[in-house]
Amino acid sequence: MSSDKTLVVYGLHTVRATFTHASTDVLEAWIKQDASHPELVELTALARTVGVRMQSVGGGALDKLAGSPQHQGIVVRRRTPKLRELADFLDIQPNPARPALLLAIDQLQDPHNLGAALRVADATGVDAVIVTKDRSVGITSAVAKVASGALDTVPLVGVTNLARALADMKAAGVWAVGASHEATMSVYELDLQRPLVWVLGGEGTGLRRLTRDTCDYLARIPMQGTVGSLNLGTAAAVCLFETGRQRAAEHFPRSP
Repeated sequence: MSSDKTLVVYGLHTVRATFTHASTDVLEAWIKQDASHPELVELTALARTVGVRMQSVGGGALDKLAGSPQHQGIVVRRRTPKLRELADFLDIQPNPARPALLLAIDQLQDPHNLGAALRVADATGVDAVIVTKDRSVGITSAVAKVASGALDTVPLVGVTNLARALADMKAAGVWAVGASHEATMSVYELDLQRPLVWVLGGEGTGLRRLTRDTCDYLARIPMQGTVGSLNLGTAAAVCLFETGRQRAAEHFPRSP
């Protein structure tokens, strides 16, 4: 996984998260001239509060700066978030009231899928998303846009060897569950209340053999129609929300 030293991000949610969680990483910020949209006015005030100076420019200039017309009137150039180390999370003392929950993705190459995975991870309280450094997409503007702010709220861990990283997590008391359409057990049959890492394969190839063999369990997502598989972001959502349902059943009351 490679990434540039600076990153251009845009869009209301993404920029708000940047100002809120990573204001010291902001290098330049531009806003559409005469912006009257309430959220842009709010972001201007937030920028002032966190010490970011906004520059007013025309819409055409924003299109060029963002490389896209989908900027919603605000663009920021910032330092690229650094990948975290797995050891930072293995050293944390376990919390019996909140078992560890991680998401690992093997050789993820589509920036939209990485952004979607980060967004789902934020929504489901994932402690960190783990990706392989080699043959994986870097942190890009597209990743940041799709993540909708989660790039600054979910730690992103880079590992050289995923199978070895899974072995380290298992030694620390974290169970590894791989998502595979070839599994006999469904995600709804597993006990997901223990500390665990969900392991998903990259686009097309799925889990590599060594990664698969390192998992404690394999589970499939039941499919009722003719489509054979889900995209990675959707598969992650199914697995992670089912984990949340099991861990906090009171938040998902049954129908009478």
